Amino acid sequence: MYKTATSIKVTFKRKFIAGLFISIPAIITILVIAWFFRFVDGLLEPVYYQVLGYHTPGLGFISAIVLVFIVGIISTNVFGKKIILFFERIFLNIPVFKSFYTAIKQLVDAFSPESQTSSFKKFVIIEYPRKEAYAFGFLTKECTIRADNTGRELCLRAVYVPTNNLYMGEIVLVHEGDVFYTDIPVDEGMKIILSGGIAAPHRIGESKE
Repeated sequence: MYKTATSIKVTFKRKFIAGLFISIPAIITILVIAWFFRFVDGLLEPVYYQVLGYHTPGLGFISAIVLVFIVGIISTNVFGKKIILFFERIFLNIPVFKSFYTAIKQLVDAFSPESQTSSFKKFVIIEYPRKEAYAFGFLTKECTIRADNTGRELCLRAVYVPTNNLYMGEIVLVHEGDVFYTDIPVDEGMKIILSGGIAAPHRIGESKE
């Protein structure tokens, strides 16, 4: 009787933990989506309340989606790009706003697949932060450093190494020969970082490019 009760207890505990680990990602996802919905809807809903005189949940959220879509359409044509550049120049002339706007824009461009100038180029592996310790990183660009007294030049690779999920990290300058170019696309590399390495494949090949 005691063994049966213990077996039932162990089975219940195992099943409960399994269900918990399956449910947690879904619950967190739902909570994040719900928070995002309330946040975006709260930005425009007061405007509609002033116009209509009554609250309409969801109308602000739908309007925000339509507005972002319209901005996307405008930004993909020549005339629209000129308008965006015009407002961007205005933003860059505001002292305090300039610093925040530039930093946020560079961060967004780095993770944007549409960006051809600032986005991450490759998902790589480098020896960091010490010898025989390796870290995933994103190749950003090539840097040339010149020593004035000798005239010697160093051609280095700038690699962004995330240290806190994906949006905080360090820039590490390494020699070209010390960079291992993986065959993993940048977007898949982001998933690996966000999963804490769980999404990493068992075998990582070298990029042929």
